[in-house]
Amino acid sequence: MNSKLSLWEAYHRRLTVVPAVGLQVDTSRMDLDDGWLAGMAGKVAAAHDEMDRIERGEVVNTDEQRRVGHYWLRDPARAPEPAITAAIEETLARIHAFAGQVHRGEVRGHGGAFTHLVVVGIGGSSLGPRFVAQALGGAGDRLRVAFLDNTDPDGMDLVLGGLPLPRTLTVVISKSGGTKETRNGMVEAAARYRAAGLAFGAHAVAVTGAGSELDLVAREEGFLATFPMWDWVGGRTSELSAVGLLPAALQGIDVDAMLAGARACDEATRVRAAADRPLDNAAMALALAWYFAVDGRGAKDMVILPYKDRLALLSQYLQQLVMESLGKERDRQGNVVHQGIAVYGNKGSTDQHAYVQQLRDGVANFFATFIGVLRDRAGASMEVEPDVTSGDYLEGFLLGTRRALYESGRRSITLTLDEVTPHRVGALIALYERTVGFYAAMVGINAYHQPGVEAGKKAAATVIALQRRCLDQLRSHPGVAVSAEGLAAAIATPDEVEAVHQILEHLAANGRGVTRIPGATPFDASYRWG
Repeated sequence: MNSKLSLWEAYHRRLTVVPAVGLQVDTSRMDLDDGWLAGMAGKVAAAHDEMDRIERGEVVNTDEQRRVGHYWLRDPARAPEPAITAAIEETLARIHAFAGQVHRGEVRGHGGAFTHLVVVGIGGSSLGPRFVAQALGGAGDRLRVAFLDNTDPDGMDLVLGGLPLPRTLTVVISKSGGTKETRNGMVEAAARYRAAGLAFGAHAVAVTGAGSELDLVAREEGFLATFPMWDWVGGRTSELSAVGLLPAALQGIDVDAMLAGARACDEATRVRAAADRPLDNAAMALALAWYFAVDGRGAKDMVILPYKDRLALLSQYLQQLVMESLGKERDRQGNVVHQGIAVYGNKGSTDQHAYVQQLRDGVANFFATFIGVLRDRAGASMEVEPDVTSGDYLEGFLLGTRRALYESGRRSITLTLDEVTPHRVGALIALYERTVGFYAAMVGINAYHQPGVEAGKKAAATVIALQRRCLDQLRSHPGVAVSAEGLAAAIATPDEVEAVHQILEHLAANGRGVTRIPGATPFDASYRWG
């Protein structure tokens, strides 16, 4: 595909190595053109300028008038004010102290020392902690972790039903405390504890904003501890705050090493490469490859293919980090631009038997990112064939799939770690956070707010309010059957018949006091209270 350079020559020129964090970024199979790279010099410089302003503490999230300070979390001395530096350092010290007390059994549940951990949160309050738990956790964890990350009752039953509640610590994470999914998970968890004769507060910790709804609940119910969330850290960039560090520390993961890895990656990717060698900066190399692949306007999707079981949740973590940050209707000047990069993926080599067929032979509407790890396991590997281990096959599938895609005109990036450790995972988080920041600056959008998410929350609240009106109307006429159309007319919402129908079906299916009377078709059914 590259008529000017052989693959070996392109590899030489397009491989970015970050020795401090054991990381390599190979963009040789993106077919980046030297002339195009030279033409991006202005955008590259502007992206670095914006990153400098962010790290100095300027308000770049202008829509919400907030600073963007997740870079200070791993290097508190860079914070613009001594009070912020002190708050970060004090919080980390408190995390270490609390985790140590739990591990030594000094802080314990009604049944003795804690052995299990439940993390209640959603979005950035769950995806980061879940990714880190799978990447770095294992059978030797100090506390075995589970997650309540949805408002699905059956899902909650599956998690809570298998836990020894007297020895389970629950960490509830919500900046505002008003996020309904998290609130519901906390309410259901608390009910389980109380049904078992246990005080919820004696088994609970909160990570939240000062004065939030959750903060008030924690005080009222005597939670064991409360850790802060600050308005200058967004949920999707909060893994290296108490949001992610507390659950990781409770599991026994080395959070200091995670922070050190992130700090080392920041130091490497903060440096401006020479104007004629922008790919020497790994985060900028990724951002430029993204821009080239999607034409700076989201023209293609990004497929994440981690060839390591421990990194299987990376695609989910990056879905929020990338899509919530970049998926914006308007740019900073208010122009409608509909920016974004859709992200999806699953682990290799599982994908050899799933959707690689379409990636190679189907619609060329994507670019791929292969994630490889050099070290297979902690010890030596057995040979499954003469001179061949299972890890050799994993590497073979990665390289073979990359080759097959490229031969079919599909571009890809390959990111390689030397091993999966807390230090390397911290670096990986920092790498993608800065890449997103660089790319957002290049396309001129605010990466640090999420108006679309708020719109979804408001829409859900509207549905709940409609459900209450439906129930009030049915209860006021007990025993009287009415169709969805009739009920919508009775509560003066004729345009909401579809929603009323779906609400009634759900209430009837769950024994919520509404009886369904079948009709000739689903739309002819009627409903009554009692």
